[in-house]
Order: sequence, then C-alpha cells, then structure tokens
Amino acid sequence: MPENDLMDKIVSLCKRRGFVFPGSEIYGGLANSWDYGPLGHLLKQNIKSLWWKFFVQEREDMVPLDSAIIMNPKAWEASGHLQNFSDELVECKKCHHRFRSDQLPKRKKCSDCGGALTAPKSFNLMFKTFLGTTEDTATTAYLRPETAGGMFVNFKNIVNTTRRRLPFGIAQIGKCFRNEITPGNFIFRTREFEIGELEYFIKPDEWEKVFEMWLSEIKRWWKDAMQVNTDNLVWREIPDNERAHYSKRTVDIEYKYPFGTQELHGIAYRTDFDLSRHEAVSGQDLHYTDPETGEKFLPHVIEPTFGIDRTLLVCLLEAYHEEQAPTAEKGETETRVVMKFPKHLAPVQVAVLPLSKKENLAKVAKEVAAALRADFAVDYDDTQSIGKRYRRQDEIGTPYCVTVDFDSLEDKKITVRDRDTMKQNRVAIKDLSNYLKEKFV
Repeated sequence: MPENDLMDKIVSLCKRRGFVFPGSEIYGGLANSWDYGPLGHLLKQNIKSLWWKFFVQEREDMVPLDSAIIMNPKAWEASGHLQNFSDELVECKKCHHRFRSDQLPKRKKCSDCGGALTAPKSFNLMFKTFLGTTEDTATTAYLRPETAGGMFVNFKNIVNTTRRRLPFGIAQIGKCFRNEITPGNFIFRTREFEIGELEYFIKPDEWEKVFEMWLSEIKRWWKDAMQVNTDNLVWREIPDNERAHYSKRTVDIEYKYPFGTQELHGIAYRTDFDLSRHEAVSGQDLHYTDPETGEKFLPHVIEPTFGIDRTLLVCLLEAYHEEQAPTAEKGETETRVVMKFPKHLAPVQVAVLPLSKKENLAKVAKEVAAALRADFAVDYDDTQSIGKRYRRQDEIGTPYCVTVDFDSLEDKKITVRDRDTMKQNRVAIKDLSNYLKEKFV
C-alpha cells in the first residue's frame, strides 16, 4: 500500500481501538501531543518490561536507577546541554513556519508556502521552568532532555553502595522533554517522550570490545525479543563530522519508516567526557579505584539509548497486516485488518467470547475469564455477533479468542481460535490454561 496510506491507517486504528489518542482533544488538541489509551498503555508497558528483562534483569552487570526529572541546573552546565544542546532554526518570513535547517537541505525557500527563509539561528531544546514562587535566573531549572545525567551524577553513590566492579552498567527508563522545533510523524518525534537508557562503565582500553558486545546485544534484541524484520533496520556508522562532541564512535540504528529511513535509536562511546565534566564542575572526586591493582582513573562509558515511543511505533508498523478472509457468506471474502504483535507483547493475550448473553453461557464464560486472569491479560467481550468480535480482536492483536458456546454446557469444552491462522481447536476447559501457556512459550 502507499506509504502515506499506511501511516494514516495506523493513526486511525490507534484512535479507534484505544492505542493512542490526540492530546487534549476536547480542547482542540495540542500540536504533536499524544495520550496512550488503554491498549497503548498495555503495549508500552509490555515493551518496557521486555526491555528491562532483556537488558537488566537477565544480566549480572546491571543496576537500576530512577533519578529525578528536575536536577540542579549545574548538572546541565557540566554536561554541555546549556551551551550545546541546540538545533539550527530557520523561519519563513511569509507564513512564519519554523524548520530545522538540517531538514531543508539545499533549500532556500519555505517548503510550505515558498516564502524566503531567515538566516539560521541557534535554538536550545531545553524546557525551562522555575523553582519556588519567583521567576528569575536564580530559580531557573530545566526538565531533563535525557536520563543519562541522573546516572552520571549518581555514579559515586552507586559504586559506594553496591560495591560494583568494572565493567558494570546503570539502567533507567523515564520521561524526557525536548522543545523540538519540528515535531511530527505521529509519535515519532514529540516534545514529551520516554526512553530506556544504559550507561555502561568500563576501563578505557576495553571500549572497542565492549562496543561490539553491545552492538551484538542490540541486534539480538531486535531479532529475538522484538521479532522485527531485520531487513527494515539500517546500521549507520556516524562519521566524525556528524558525531556529538563527546562521542568517539556512534552507530545509529535506523528504521525504514513509511515517511523515510530515520533514526530509531543509537549507541555511543562517550569516553570519560561526562564524569570528567561533572568532576570539574561539582568539585567532587568521581575517580574509580581498581580494587585489584589500586589504579585510580575515570571510567569511560558506552551508552545504548532506546526510544520507547519509537519502539512502540515500529511495533505497530511491523504488526499491521491486511488480508483477505472468508465471511459468513459462503464463497465471499472481506479485508481483515490484523495486528500480528509478537504474542508476548500483545496488550490483550486472550479474549473470552460467550456465543450469546444468555445467563447460562455468560456464567461459564465469566468463570473461564476469571480463571485465565491469573496468568494472562484477558478481555471479556459479549457485544455484537461473534464474527464482528473476532474482527475487533484481530484489530487489537489478540493472539487467541476463546468461545464458549451451548455445546460447552454439555461437553465442558471451548473453541480456541488462533489470530494468525484463524484455525479453531476444541479444548477441554480444565486443560485451557496449560494449553494457552504452551502457546506463549
């Protein structure tokens, strides 16, 4: 299908089925603001839980952190964000629309109205706020643009309390804020977003080996955990003249979105830039002492960063399928929209559907649903025809539908329908939980 059509269909489905809603919609909305609905929240939670399990829980060299969103502004002075965290902005002199200058290559006119553009000027992306009751430079603070700052300023605390030895990493998932000039493309670029970030501290001479280890882990994450079609991923080595000032090597993992191949997330070798800067500005000794050799040095850092919202967008794009499926009328077909999420990511894992609302069927169906909730995310749905309910569950990506019919009252069995194949199997109610558990292994 045309690429723009795919994004339009994704956005429409997300609102229709409760994945993502326009922010503040009853007040006319807020540009590029989005709220995650019931299913979007569940999908996002599943992604974050999987990320945490893969990169933190299953490793012995990681520790967690939950640092503050608002930090002492000196932390952002040390990190260089107050001086360097900016984009080049140009403005149309006619319609006054603003653009990032790097997104208008070789273009001297406005892409919206053809008007002349102003000369580029620096635009800092930090969200400014004030602490207390007065608004002046003494009370100025900032919403964090990344979670890394909190991990670096807590490095000494973590070494002292956990007694970790190098190499080890600090992991955090949290909200970040950037006053983007041109947000857009649905949830791809927003001013409020969530990231999962790792700061992995190492000895300086180990960085090349560790960098390759993390590249390998990231590839395994996308292939095995997220089950993304790796043909849609592009591994872009960032040249010297494009890298951030603190980076000695950066690889961007890009995705072939419908609106073009753009960054999904990245990994950077930040040398000892961050700890050295925080040491200089704070006056605190942030050196690490090797317990075996007694050597004292500033650790270097490998930083893999993952955009949770962009990961969710990729999950939606990978899952969306349109297929021809048979209707209730013999020989006829219709277009079936189905979200083929990996089963472990699906926001609803099992739907329980009584064939009718009659009390005897509803009683059995509710008992089945209650028993399954101990192990699965369950939706109970008894409205409209069974065919429409199947289609509704297909659109939200539910892997299995369990139908309780009148025969169930006699044979104590139910029908389990597979989302992807639409095949149906008759399973004893007493065996249902174990039957489904095997499907999710």
